[in-house]
Amino acid sequence: MAGPVERDSAQAGLSGNRCGAAQSGLSRRRALGLSAVSLLGARAGYRRPNLILLLTDDQRFDTVRALGNPHIRTPNLDRLARSGFVFRNAYCMGSNVPAVCLPSRNMLLSGRAYFRFERYASGRDANLADSLREAGYYTWHYGKRGNSALEIHKRFDFSRYLNDEADRTSGEPGREIVDQAIAFLRSRPPGRPFFLYLAFANPHDPRVAAPHYLAMYRAERIPLPRNYLPIHPFDNGEMKVRDELLAPWPRTPQEIRRHLREYYAVISGLDFHIGRLLRVLEELRLYENTLFVFSSDNGLALGSHGLMGKQSLYEHSMKVPLVLSGPGVPQGESRALVYLLDVYPTLLDLIGASIPPGLDGLSLKPILSGQARAVRDTLFTAYRDVQRAIRDERWKLILYPHIGRAQLFDLRRDPEETRDLSAEPHHAPVIKRLKQRMEEWQRRLGDRLTISD
Repeated sequence: MAGPVERDSAQAGLSGNRCGAAQSGLSRRRALGLSAVSLLGARAGYRRPNLILLLTDDQRFDTVRALGNPHIRTPNLDRLARSGFVFRNAYCMGSNVPAVCLPSRNMLLSGRAYFRFERYASGRDANLADSLREAGYYTWHYGKRGNSALEIHKRFDFSRYLNDEADRTSGEPGREIVDQAIAFLRSRPPGRPFFLYLAFANPHDPRVAAPHYLAMYRAERIPLPRNYLPIHPFDNGEMKVRDELLAPWPRTPQEIRRHLREYYAVISGLDFHIGRLLRVLEELRLYENTLFVFSSDNGLALGSHGLMGKQSLYEHSMKVPLVLSGPGVPQGESRALVYLLDVYPTLLDLIGASIPPGLDGLSLKPILSGQARAVRDTLFTAYRDVQRAIRDERWKLILYPHIGRAQLFDLRRDPEETRDLSAEPHHAPVIKRLKQRMEEWQRRLGDRLTISD
């Protein structure tokens, strides 16, 4: 394990928080209106909330019970989702490498699209760690080493890495990170609010869960994804990547259910350790003044569309859970089109800090405050030079430029993307309009891949 990277540790610390009261009054006080929080930020004595970012690895958007999956057990993530605000259409923008988690985590911490990754996500330019330190936060990171934003991690006051393989095979996913976070909370110096970035390595494979987590699930009772296929219908340009070799072709129902059982068990184990963290925050009377963000770097197929990995632009691979819970965040949900890279400017906006210029991410505070339904009307995703996609509130177009293939889905009627409508002549105007919007996105981000016929 690598040693810590620390900065100004002698002066580092966090603010104290007022004592909690009965749980019945806790939710009401945590749900302070956003306008009230903004006003408080300008008043003498206002204490900015502590911030905790819980980021998992390869967790599909539909693997939290409170978000609509009755077959998984996630009581602690459920607690955050039910007390906070859920973004139902949150996405990773995509990737220029098969390891989607690498650009995803860089985009999250830099607020910039991966097309500008080399120039802007080096750690020298604006990033979440520096912005929060400038806002008075002690910044603390503990997480996976592989395919991570290493240069940006150096900007934290404290940063340490897991042995990813050891964590994933320990049977107790997330335990080490939570142990270390709890140790920090118990020994923290006073004086500053804290930002904890807990970058978990789960439920990425290898997925090893202790017997008591596996015992929660019986493979034969786990339903297959509604868009399960034994084989993907065509070569999408990434059919032999390592993720796709984790199960033989064709994908059998028995094999997919085995993978899902292990996947769910690891998520339940991770949820258990997140619960330990929440209980300690309550014990230390920090929970009430802590703003949580829970999300994942990307999704995963696990049998959907005959695929296993995240190297596609289907919903199951690019869509992620996104929950905000804490001071200034109302209970509710939105179907607005948002990105993970929106988290950076959103957090700054919520605490009343200035947002650096030049970010591709947008603050979601107008949605949280009820001042806007959306911050964009279309959303663009991309994977290497083999796939491009765009969606609006209803339609989604995926293009495969190297093979001249397109897919069009009506997400309102077909959210699992099972019926390709691209060959139906009366949908030609929809395809034309979406292509034009895609080209606008490409010009804006500097994506030079040719998609036009």
